[in-house]
Amino acid sequence: LLGVGVRKKGPIKVYSVGAYAAREVKESLASLPRDDKSGALARLREAVASSGSTVSFVLKMNFKVGAEKMADAIAESVHPRTPDGDGVEALKRLIADGVSSKGAATPGTLIRFDCKPGGVSVSVDGTA
Repeated sequence: LLGVGVRKKGPIKVYSVGAYAAREVKESLASLPRDDKSGALARLREAVASSGSTVSFVLKMNFKVGAEKMADAIAESVHPRTPDGDGVEALKRLIADGVSSKGAATPGTLIRFDCKPGGVSVSVDGTA
């Protein structure tokens, strides 16, 4: 476990998130100051690329959100962190397709992002 967080919209806790990676990835982040978010992101990318490790982010929904709204919100937060606009659009489609297959992201829904050297895979409640 690398860390956890909660996404709030006003007073509403929309989802919680956990970041997971292999021990060597976690150790590569240990020397960075806690507030160095861009450095941490760069190290995560380097670790995935060089070691073939997977970094996973698991979101657990606490509030009902429609598929398109969920996809838009995550794509909007990812977009400033990558120069790959086409990749962000592909991610957005994966999220929208996965969430819409169950109607909406309802409380308890798990959305998992596995970041690997070949790209990102998305599963919703265990279904890719």
